[in-house]
Amino acid sequence: MSSDNLSEIPSEPAAAPHPVGSPFRTEQTSRDEARQFVLPLVVRIEKADPPARTDALVTAARAVLTLLSDDRSLGEGEWARLVRDWQDARIRKVVRRARGAEWRKASALPGITVTGARAEVRVFPPVPLDGWPKELAKLQVSGTDLEDPEAPAAPDPAGPVLWLNPELDMSAGKAMAQAGHGAQLAWWELSETERKTWREAGFPLSVATPDPARWRELTASGLPVVRDAGFTEIAPGSCTVVADHPALRG
Repeated sequence: MSSDNLSEIPSEPAAAPHPVGSPFRTEQTSRDEARQFVLPLVVRIEKADPPARTDALVTAARAVLTLLSDDRSLGEGEWARLVRDWQDARIRKVVRRARGAEWRKASALPGITVTGARAEVRVFPPVPLDGWPKELAKLQVSGTDLEDPEAPAAPDPAGPVLWLNPELDMSAGKAMAQAGHGAQLAWWELSETERKTWREAGFPLSVATPDPARWRELTASGLPVVRDAGFTEIAPGSCTVVADHPALRG
């Protein structure tokens, strides 16, 4: 799974840099001097019935979108200040796992549970990097990984797709955080009308791994690309996800 010092930093390709002040810039900025926050996600993994890997990735991405679009995260909502503080610093996400009583205790905290085909992911409002609630702080960030018992269905080419780098080996938790980054980056690039359409449809999306040749095309296409800060598992600057939404295709 992902670790506590996870700090993936999404950004677009160098040919289309984010504007000054964007939380997705990779170079050092004043954002690094701000208090750092993290978006906690907890995936339910029962010993006897773990979710499929791709289902968990899709559900994590939808959970991030659900929180970003929730009324409590917007305007003067009760989570809005936390969300702003989180996005004003580096965009960090940490995925932890829970089962049984641990899941029930986590579910009692303010947050949103999003379900997939069988996966369950609960997303919580951002917390200070050094101020996790005790119910979440004790949850494991490593351990049981997830697999797809059957080959995932091909992605819908007419819908949003989060494409994973075929040359990187990421744990399920790491990949869930990366999928969340990709979904968030796509959300930021959409207009309000496009966001509303996606939200009202229930945030349909696919997660898939292209072949290497297709991956190279995607990273050069002008679509948003997630680059990793390199704190866990993979080298700094690695491109992990291309966020492919119909509204963003050239």
